[in-house]
Amino acid sequence: MKSIYLIDPKDGKLIKTHLFLAFLALAIGGFAGLLQVLVKTGKVVLPFNISYYQILTVHGVLLALVFTTFFIFGFMFAAVSRTAGTFSKKIRLLAWTGFFLMLIGTLMAAWMILLNKATVLYTFYAPLQAHAIFYIGLALFFIGTWLEGIAIILHYAIWKKTHKNILSPLLTFMAVVNSIMWIIASFGVTGSIVFQMIPWSLGWHSTINIVISRTLFWYFGHPLVYFWLLTAYMAWYVVIPKVIGWRLYSDSLARLAFLLFLIFSIPVGFHHQLMEPGISHSWKFFQVFLTFVVIIPSLMTAFSMFATFESFARSKKDAGLFGWFKQLPWGDARFVVPFIGMLAFIPGGAGGIINASNQMNAVVHNTTWITGHFHLTISTTVTLTFFGVSYWLIGHLTGRILTKKLNRLAIIQGISWAIGMTIMSGSMHIAGLLGAPRRTAFTDYGGAAQAKKWISYQLAQAVGGSILFISILLVLFIVIYLAFFAEKGIQEFPVATMDVHDEKPLLLLLENWLLWIGITFFVIIIAYAIPLYSMIQHAPTGSSGYQLW
Repeated sequence: MKSIYLIDPKDGKLIKTHLFLAFLALAIGGFAGLLQVLVKTGKVVLPFNISYYQILTVHGVLLALVFTTFFIFGFMFAAVSRTAGTFSKKIRLLAWTGFFLMLIGTLMAAWMILLNKATVLYTFYAPLQAHAIFYIGLALFFIGTWLEGIAIILHYAIWKKTHKNILSPLLTFMAVVNSIMWIIASFGVTGSIVFQMIPWSLGWHSTINIVISRTLFWYFGHPLVYFWLLTAYMAWYVVIPKVIGWRLYSDSLARLAFLLFLIFSIPVGFHHQLMEPGISHSWKFFQVFLTFVVIIPSLMTAFSMFATFESFARSKKDAGLFGWFKQLPWGDARFVVPFIGMLAFIPGGAGGIINASNQMNAVVHNTTWITGHFHLTISTTVTLTFFGVSYWLIGHLTGRILTKKLNRLAIIQGISWAIGMTIMSGSMHIAGLLGAPRRTAFTDYGGAAQAKKWISYQLAQAVGGSILFISILLVLFIVIYLAFFAEKGIQEFPVATMDVHDEKPLLLLLENWLLWIGITFFVIIIAYAIPLYSMIQHAPTGSSGYQLW
């Protein structure tokens, strides 16, 4: 009899392919990151005329975009297949089509970066210009993700047709919200690529409207952060309670939090552009306000997680202020590694509040403080959660188990990551407060006197980055071993549940997609329609005669 924990092998092949490509990107991008911190010490020179900014582009694109996106869709496919049933042939074909578009796009962009024809960093800000193939590759990548997101949404729609007036599985619901948010948000950056970057790089237009291009990027850029975080939250809300042997704290709270992220995570991009001209202060203030509203579902998530831990401890007759802490499974890597990520989000979230505050942002803007901040959020909170998920998901897909030795090694990996990131991110934050600029190599700091001012922090970053690279090697070893060599057996796909009968009317309201997507577009239009119209209206006319460029 087939185990209820085994995902259909055809779905499993799709999921494993996504995960393996994600970890390949992690390996290459992680090595590029190691080279970065070594070069910034001033003691290492790259061979073959490879520039610092070339490896910076490799590191940013492969880790912040390729690793995360392939992993996220792999995990969401696994979550939906596990909780809403096996994909149909048509849904699977759509997902595979999206995957190959993503792969082709990634290879095209990587090709140009390696040829040093797309050294434009992760944000690819104009007027830095890459080869047209780079931009075409990015466009194909995003279109591929849309197809994968649509596959998840269609599978959910099919499930709802056959389960009328029945609440959808929570993990599936979360994957649908995340997919909708991604598709809506990535229209911005894809529109900029297709209608601005590609014609500009091909020479069809000699100029480009930089304010619009940066606005469309950050219309996407901040929701991208929540695309990462919501995937981690999927594991926190549904997987972690099951791992510790408990149940969901509140199904309705989890769904409401995700819907609030859908509504408020997109129209907040101006808080990344507080120092830029061409945008009215009133509109910047409005989007900063919306940014602070997004803190609410994050606090809801924190409350839900620690309420889960406390209620679990009380079930063990261990109350008190720190009773929950003693009862948690500190010997289980599936819990420990993501929990380290949860703790990292406390200073990471506090740093995000600082970055979104106009006056304080003026102090840290474009310094290594910002670099340290997103290494706490994506590179610790999100990445460690992804690692924790991998330690059971890969075994679930390959029919192999996380043995005691592998489990112990995984805990060591999580702790080593925490140590390395504390050293590296901490030194980035301190150097940023002293004025050290981000996106610059050591030799670009403005002379020996300035370089000497930050050298100790650069050396600390090199130490922390080296520890992180060793931790990446541990991750890759565990992943490969789980995929091909570990002891065979059934590895559980942990999914926590709860009795939701009393909450059913409210929960069915939370699946009124016309309502929630309508509210989302309404808020987006309020936040962006007038500012974008003003940018187009007041843009200088280029030689092409089009104000958009």
